[in-house]
Amino acid sequence: MSILRGLLFNLYFLILTVIMGLGAIPIRLMKRQDLALSYAKLWSRAVLFGFAQLCSVKIEVHGRDNIPAGPSLIASQHQSFFDGFIWMNLVPLPTYIIKAELTKIPLVGPMLVLSGMIPVERSAGSKALRTMMKDSARAHASDRQIIIFPEGTRTLPGERHPIQPGIIALARQANVPVVPVATNSGLFWDRSPWRKKPGVLKVVIGAPLPSTEGRNGFTIALNEAWDELCATHELPRNTVDNSVELQRV
Repeated sequence: MSILRGLLFNLYFLILTVIMGLGAIPIRLMKRQDLALSYAKLWSRAVLFGFAQLCSVKIEVHGRDNIPAGPSLIASQHQSFFDGFIWMNLVPLPTYIIKAELTKIPLVGPMLVLSGMIPVERSAGSKALRTMMKDSARAHASDRQIIIFPEGTRTLPGERHPIQPGIIALARQANVPVVPVATNSGLFWDRSPWRKKPGVLKVVIGAPLPSTEGRNGFTIALNEAWDELCATHELPRNTVDNSVELQRV
């Protein structure tokens, strides 16, 4: 059944994306970021509606009141493509830090750029980090909420990867609330594009992190926040040994 659900959803997703991608052409010609963002929000709602209905998934979001007003840095776990859609409608002005390759997807890519997402060319090294910092500063100056996946890649449910330098630099530069987010999305939206499983998908938003000093302090605070969110909401967890984590940072 998981493969059948995946097939149905993939067909729905493909048709929806082609239709809405073609419908976005006038917005791209007008070069209106506000319209592009509203259209992207609509597309994301439609994607998640189809996912929930066709795959028998109930989406629960806990802790919405922990999202501060104004600019912020959303530090979310990343287990599936679901995580790339949900925040489009959880905050008023979302800006994802995304892989530059995504901007090359036909129909979708140009809208990602126009709507204000921040592409990062990973192979560019320190230059990419500097560009990301400048783009993020402009986004925060426009009261946007930046969504970043601190581990830098998708993980399996309960798996933990080292925190990457990007979010540490952003948190230090921006001086805005950093909001930890845990999820179990990987249990239902599998890495395989053909598997979708039913159940209760949780997105759990924690209180903004306390002020910390240095890279090590930030890494410990974020990992401990994720651990607490996973424990209190019964999400898959693999508690990080911070002594090991510090050696990696």
